[in-house]
Amino acid sequence: MFWFFGAASKRLASLIAVAAVAAVSLEPVAAAPAKAATPTDAPIAFLYDVASGATLFAKQADLPAPPASMATLMTLELVFKALREEKLRLSDTLKITEDAWRRGGAPSGSSTMFAKLKSEVPVSDLLRGVIVQAGNDAAITLAVALAGSEPAFAEEMNRRAKQLGLARSTFRNATGQPDPEQKMTARDIAILAAHLIEAYPREYKIFAEPEFTWNKITQRNRNPLLADYPGADGLKTGFTADSGYGLAGSVLRDGRRLIIVLNGLETAKARAEEARKLLDWGFTAFAQRRLFEAGAPVADARVFGGTSLYVPLVSIQPIDLLTPKGDESRVAARVTYDGPLRAPIAKGDKVATLRVWRGDTLTVETPLVAGADVAEGDLGRRAFDGALELVSGLVDTVAERI
Repeated sequence: MFWFFGAASKRLASLIAVAAVAAVSLEPVAAAPAKAATPTDAPIAFLYDVASGATLFAKQADLPAPPASMATLMTLELVFKALREEKLRLSDTLKITEDAWRRGGAPSGSSTMFAKLKSEVPVSDLLRGVIVQAGNDAAITLAVALAGSEPAFAEEMNRRAKQLGLARSTFRNATGQPDPEQKMTARDIAILAAHLIEAYPREYKIFAEPEFTWNKITQRNRNPLLADYPGADGLKTGFTADSGYGLAGSVLRDGRRLIIVLNGLETAKARAEEARKLLDWGFTAFAQRRLFEAGAPVADARVFGGTSLYVPLVSIQPIDLLTPKGDESRVAARVTYDGPLRAPIAKGDKVATLRVWRGDTLTVETPLVAGADVAEGDLGRRAFDGALELVSGLVDTVAERI
């Protein structure tokens, strides 16, 4: 069944706000006869439904691990951003330096697009060298062009990662080559993948290209899903000895997009098999339930010093819950905000967050906005709310002592 907990304030002073949100309830979900089996044997796995914003499956999804070439998704984000801001053009040509050639080209023994030393390569082809061929020479060349050096580019990667909400990822190079401090979580990789798909639809199409030829050498896209999984259109694989075999994949089918991230598998065959198995489960094993329509009140938040005591919290988009058939896990929801909210408040202001758990898995996390304007109240209202805040502060102090 559903359990709906109250809003967690930064202070216990928000007792009234907590009570208001705690009054919200959802209809129970009928219990299933048996719990579904684990849908993958991958040591690290994450499956995300983009439209609903739902986490369908998570296994060590917040464990920082070596990402191998999946780290180049961050490299590509910065390149795509530079293209969008016209700091770089697809027709620009970049020189393959000796450093890029030795560490990422033919002499390196690593994945490469086989660009010739000191040759001039268009940015459009370097992108395909990274995306289709996993070329380290291409990644290093792009990184140096944008930041002057690969270490400086790694600093840019870390800054951009924080902006995008990649909370547990750390970058040390543009290629994903082994470094003890370079780590990403499966959840962060999925967040980044979803961002690339949404923010850069034109550039994202390159991820679906099945092969690319450079220097008279044709290499096929390493993503195993592109060959035979209907609807697959990206993203990246990865492998190093310390990471094992990994995959960030995206599939669009019947208007529904799933993003999958796997890591730590022992063979390329196991990677492909586990990816197909988990995706099959994601597309067939779930029942969808509409929790709230767009604009429908989800909860009420206490307002300080306003013409109204409360403001309704609503979602801009419909909120759906996907639950596995046969899964009896308890579903719990919580609205959080820093309260009481201070007037004035404008309709549409992002003021709270709704989180829904299925068992121990956070499945939905979506912002809630103010559903109405709340103007600043008169002096009497502000004085009353101030007195209430003071009394609540005393309760807070007693609670801390206890």
